[in-house]
Amino acid sequence: MKIGASPVPNPIASLMPRISVMDRYIVSELIGPFFFGVGAFSSIGVAIGILFELVRELTDADISLTIALQVFFLQLPYYLSLSLPMSMLLAALLGYSRLSSDNEITALRSCGVSLYRLVMPAIIAGTIVTGLTFTLDQIVVPTAHYQATILLDRALKGKETILSERNIIFPQFQKVERDGDRVNTLVRLFYAEEFDGETMRGLTILDRSNPGFNQLVLAESATWNTTDNIWDFANGVIYIIAPDGSYRNIIQFDRHRLPLPRDPLDFVTSDRDYIEMNLVQALQRLEVLKLSGREKKIRKLEIRIQQKLALPFACLAFAIVGAALGTKPQRTSKATGFGICVLMIFTYYLLMSIGDALGLSGVLPPWMAAWLPTFSGLAAGSFLLVRAARQ
Repeated sequence: MKIGASPVPNPIASLMPRISVMDRYIVSELIGPFFFGVGAFSSIGVAIGILFELVRELTDADISLTIALQVFFLQLPYYLSLSLPMSMLLAALLGYSRLSSDNEITALRSCGVSLYRLVMPAIIAGTIVTGLTFTLDQIVVPTAHYQATILLDRALKGKETILSERNIIFPQFQKVERDGDRVNTLVRLFYAEEFDGETMRGLTILDRSNPGFNQLVLAESATWNTTDNIWDFANGVIYIIAPDGSYRNIIQFDRHRLPLPRDPLDFVTSDRDYIEMNLVQALQRLEVLKLSGREKKIRKLEIRIQQKLALPFACLAFAIVGAALGTKPQRTSKATGFGICVLMIFTYYLLMSIGDALGLSGVLPPWMAAWLPTFSGLAAGSFLLVRAARQ
């Protein structure tokens, strides 16, 4: 570039949002309370959720100190993810309260800066923490929490593992036309006395999928052949039953292959807690569960899937609520701010419980039941912000 020539504008740089000195200053006020909240809230969650239980197991000599420490650190990401929305609320409330009590908010507004512009750093910070919470909940928390469950279960039960199950019942339904309506009809009922992670034992299977006949399968054991994608049954008998209830045939076998679906195996092996599944695993679990026709469990899982999307956005809702409350002209101490946060968090989880109840009863669709507390928080924060801007 020649001396005296005007600089060529960078089109990429012009598209990037400009971070002003005011933005950096406001963000610096949010960082301290945010990390204070992360430490405080996660410590409370850990103490209530896992620490007391681990100390009791250590005292009773049920687990070793090494196992206790491993379980503690594996469950820590879960409580850390729970603390992020609460910490965002505390950061916005205390940060803007400090600016308001020192009349810095008043000074900036007298210079023509709108309140909406003043809370923009909190909204951006809340959006970033929302993304962080979602990433943590989808990548780190499910795997770590599941490993902690397996580790603790093996330590307490010895050789028995988390995959050991008993009395497995898997009904499979199918939509059929009946009197002009499509209704759910049982096509297969699968029962196994136990499953050790590889072999199912004590099986009784009623198969009504063929309209010409029904078959009843009794077998000592069965394994899923991953090479041929078929069930290998051992030591059993098959009863072929006509629609009028009479026996057509009886087949006894030592080894027999049956082309039945592997859905019962998927059902039992994917039976993780909701915390231990990410979105992909939860959606896969939902597809298997839909085959069972268990409407209440299906609806509950649909609500939990929506909550995996809704809960991270609580960070954004709390950022708006905290910033709107903090702009009021009074100083809020850490103790007072902490108390307000606890009250608002209690309200949020109360709304979550109400949404759960309404969703499970069918009053609300699953997505609305899951998003009820987050939508309420966003609505309350927007209302408080608009009212504060008019003052």
